[in-house]
Amino acid sequence: MSVRGRDLLSLVAVAAVVVGTVVPLVGQAPAARIPRTADGKPNMTGIWQAMNTANWDLQAHAARMGPVVALGAAFSVPPGPGVVEGNDIPYRPEMLAKKRENAENWLTRDPEIKCYMPGIPRATYMPFPFQIVQSTNTIMMAYEFTSASRVIRMNSKEKSPAPAWMGWSIGRWEGDTLIIEVNDHMEETWFDRAGNFHSDALHVTERYSMLDANTLNYEATITDPKVFTRPWKIVMPLYRHVEKNAQLMEYKCVEFAEELMYGHLRKQPTAK
Repeated sequence: MSVRGRDLLSLVAVAAVVVGTVVPLVGQAPAARIPRTADGKPNMTGIWQAMNTANWDLQAHAARMGPVVALGAAFSVPPGPGVVEGNDIPYRPEMLAKKRENAENWLTRDPEIKCYMPGIPRATYMPFPFQIVQSTNTIMMAYEFTSASRVIRMNSKEKSPAPAWMGWSIGRWEGDTLIIEVNDHMEETWFDRAGNFHSDALHVTERYSMLDANTLNYEATITDPKVFTRPWKIVMPLYRHVEKNAQLMEYKCVEFAEELMYGHLRKQPTAK
């Protein structure tokens, strides 16, 4: 057999191996790789975290210098491609002016700096992990930042007793997707450090879908007719912590913000 003939056979053999390896993987249904609970629902119990720069700015943004010159690069803003579908947040004209004002006064206005609970959806993509504990009728989500938490009541018609920092969450399953309707938010929460904000009319529809055992697809549709001209959506993956000692640590930041918040009320020392 000629060298060319042997080379051709080798290529055919390699192609056969590649086809035999790839085709079955492509043909597998994603659902087959998803862990499930006893009642057949996707099992999302675990510790998750976003790996993006959405907490700095939901929209696409370049790297820029931070607000504290003395910290140099240590407090700069990392670049990001954005998580807003279409990269457009449809503010009403008068509300866009407020957003810009918020951004210019970020160091004194951002509720994150004051250690307020972050609200939904911001708690999901802050640079801190959060934990999902799933049962049949209730899902608990605990967040490392400020030790915030919320209860998702499944298929409930129970009404919110009052506005809350983490809103009021009612969940349901549509196939393998967990859908959570969140309303009754405190209007003081923001979406990011870029000054994106909402009113007390905010309604968030969250969608959690497992792409595989360790990856969630997260979508949140934002509706607030007082601030925006139409609903808009953010989309991002969330990743499961798989390290052996994965756990939520305690990050109670109130004491870090006390001087900022209340230092001006400090009693002046008595003059000698």
